[in-house]
Amino acid sequence: MMQQFYDLKAKHPDALLLFRCGDFYETYGQDAVTAATALNITLTKRSSKDASSVEMAGFPYHALDNYLPRLVRAGFRIAICDQLEDPKFAKKLVKRGITELVTPGVVMGDNMLNARENNFVAAIHFGKHLLGLSLLDISTGEFLVTDGEVAQIDKLLSGFAPKEILLLRGTRARFEETFRQKLYLYELDDWAFSEKGARERLLKTLNVQTLKGFGVDHLTEGLTAASAILSYLEMTQHTQIGHITALRPIEEERYVRIDAFTARNLELVAPLNPQGQTLLQTIDRTLTPMGARQLYRWMLFPLRRVEDIEWRATAVEHFFRDPELSEFCHDLLAPMGDLERIASKIPTNRVSPREMGALALGLKSVALLRNALTHTEQASLNDLGQKLDPLEALEQKISTTLNAELPTAVNKGNVIGQGISPELDELRRISRKGKDYLLEVQQRESELTGIPSLKVAYNNVFGYYIEVRNTHKDRVPSDWVRKQTLVGAERYITQELKEYEEKILGAEERILALESQLFAELVQHTAEHIRALQENAKLLAILDALHSLATIAQERRYVRPVVDDSLVLDIRQGRHPVIETLLPPGEDYVPNDVLLNSDDQQIIIVTGPNMAGKSALLRQTALITLLAQMGSFVPASSARIGVIDKVFTRVGASDNLSQGESTFMVEMSEAANIMNNISPRSLVLFDELGRGTSTYDGISIAWSIVECLHEHPESQARTLFATHYHELNEMETSFPRIKNYNVSVREVKGKVVFLRTLQRGGSEHSFGIHVARLAGMPLGIVKRAEAVLKQLEAGRTSVSGEAGTNAPTKVHSPATESIASASGMQLSFFQLDDPVLAQVRDEIYALQIDTLTPIEALNKLHDIQRIIRGH
Repeated sequence: MMQQFYDLKAKHPDALLLFRCGDFYETYGQDAVTAATALNITLTKRSSKDASSVEMAGFPYHALDNYLPRLVRAGFRIAICDQLEDPKFAKKLVKRGITELVTPGVVMGDNMLNARENNFVAAIHFGKHLLGLSLLDISTGEFLVTDGEVAQIDKLLSGFAPKEILLLRGTRARFEETFRQKLYLYELDDWAFSEKGARERLLKTLNVQTLKGFGVDHLTEGLTAASAILSYLEMTQHTQIGHITALRPIEEERYVRIDAFTARNLELVAPLNPQGQTLLQTIDRTLTPMGARQLYRWMLFPLRRVEDIEWRATAVEHFFRDPELSEFCHDLLAPMGDLERIASKIPTNRVSPREMGALALGLKSVALLRNALTHTEQASLNDLGQKLDPLEALEQKISTTLNAELPTAVNKGNVIGQGISPELDELRRISRKGKDYLLEVQQRESELTGIPSLKVAYNNVFGYYIEVRNTHKDRVPSDWVRKQTLVGAERYITQELKEYEEKILGAEERILALESQLFAELVQHTAEHIRALQENAKLLAILDALHSLATIAQERRYVRPVVDDSLVLDIRQGRHPVIETLLPPGEDYVPNDVLLNSDDQQIIIVTGPNMAGKSALLRQTALITLLAQMGSFVPASSARIGVIDKVFTRVGASDNLSQGESTFMVEMSEAANIMNNISPRSLVLFDELGRGTSTYDGISIAWSIVECLHEHPESQARTLFATHYHELNEMETSFPRIKNYNVSVREVKGKVVFLRTLQRGGSEHSFGIHVARLAGMPLGIVKRAEAVLKQLEAGRTSVSGEAGTNAPTKVHSPATESIASASGMQLSFFQLDDPVLAQVRDEIYALQIDTLTPIEALNKLHDIQRIIRGH
């Protein structure tokens, strides 16, 4: 048996092999060590004939659904080895084989999937000029493909977030250098990425003669990637793929480009910290898993075409006007379940009786929804209703074939309803009423023979028999066959009892086999309608997502925005959709107006104190814009959104020491990405750019970036630029489309009151010391900081006073010339009479900062800390 294990393990050396042995799945050797650690199960040893032993860990086979998801989520590839024959009939060693290879990107079990997200496996093919990308969610059958430049593919990887990426062997380093995202990678041999056989494989799988009907025929590199995914499915034993019925192009030109930085910074679908709340969590009121997945997709892929946006927004608005329809849809969608994934299980023969019952109920709801939607005057909802197909004949067949109460597995019985199979009904009658039938036989034979003490019984030797006492044996009919003689009685069998015995003893086994056969036939019949079922699921997901947007709009008092092809962004009384839901009871969010256009207010420089709300203002502007282009209503009193094609953000600051990147390097990388990719319809948000370096360097870089955004020869991207560099307010006097605004505060009796209102004009103070006091800084430090600030302000030359003479023109150097000469004093941070501080000073002076790596910097800080502690 161990040799059998090693042979199977050799076929998939990179996978953890779960080896079925009787009632257990066992792992051996290093696999056992890995499994015991990952699953927190006991590690033991198995002895063999040669006196050696091998590590072993295992769990009961019925616990697979509990342990397998934990291994997959931990990033392991799992090869499941099952017994291919009944051990009772095995002559020697039980035949075993790998029945499935489960990987993070190729899973079907509900317990391993997030119902509210897709689970994509992706393949990337590096072509001569373009990259090919294909994505497949095997749990839904959604199959996508595209060709594109690196930036396009990078954005799509961020949006679709595949759980696993397939690469040509030897291209891992190239992928990691090209895409900085941390993803699960798996390399395939070159035959899987063969361009020659790619089309033939796809044609065969999709059962078509040409790919032109799918609109993907021209995507050469992408088709190679798609073929690689199909090869991978074969490798992982996923050969039942009848639910993969189409290959759709990713029409990127239809969607707003949101890069990985922006999706992360705006917390669209993932929070920056575990306790955070995302925009998706805030607006998600979907009632079905497929609707939740649809809304997730809409969040990361807002629309760019006005007509598409209006289609959704009009449907959302109709739910407001027709609350009865909204409630009707709610009542039908809420119990529906995940029809999309249920439909995908049918061709793979993984669907359960209970899921088939849910499918029938879902089709009944489809019929009711179709009727309701087609009677509305609203075009969007009417269009959805017209496309729904209730499949009445299929629904009727499923409903009549299956029982009302269904188990989770066929082998638990009671699946098929009465009247479907006369044989099954008879077997059930025999099984359920066996004792009654035997009493009937006993009573009948007693009356016919006149033997009052006759009885029918059973033993394991010769089955059912009739026992007659010796005093009445002369009345026994001639066709009874004597089988056993006792001291005072004789035992006989009859042809009727033998026939009944065969029925009753095999009834349960035959019932199970017959139910399994009838259920399989029903599933096979249902598989013939797979495309219609998938289309229904897709339409229901859209309806659910639209209903969700209407529900949140009603809950939170959102309004319908005007979306057009202008270059105007005019938001009145806008609110942050997430923050306003997190405020304490009784506290209202302070709304603000934001106006951006290409005529006279292209760039707004926002200054103001710490904690005043500058970052929230930037984020809410982006979130309102994205919500509008999703087709959603928005948190504002009114909004006019000139369609954007890209949204870029540079907010927050964090080191990436593991890759040798400082805060400033991260800032500059993200800023460079923005400046290299802006377009006339871009929305750009900068928050505190340049704070990761020295003041003068930061001001210079910030100034030059704002100037470039204003003077860009091809695009005048609408921009919000929040900063503490008040010197940037000078730019308004020289650049006509730059305007200064500040988030206002009021100082009352030495305390700062945050008004959180955006108003015209710049700000001169950041109130950082006040924020330090609020954060709990020791009072002595706060007072010392106030004294130092007064010294600095007393010795500083007024920058604003020099603005009239030294402010730059549109194309000359920034105001740092006047800023640099403004420093009137230098504080000494070291008292030279303190030998410890003098030693620390010498350590710092000796550093070669330009060549210092992050790790060396951490080590040097450790050395300095040791010097201080040593004294």
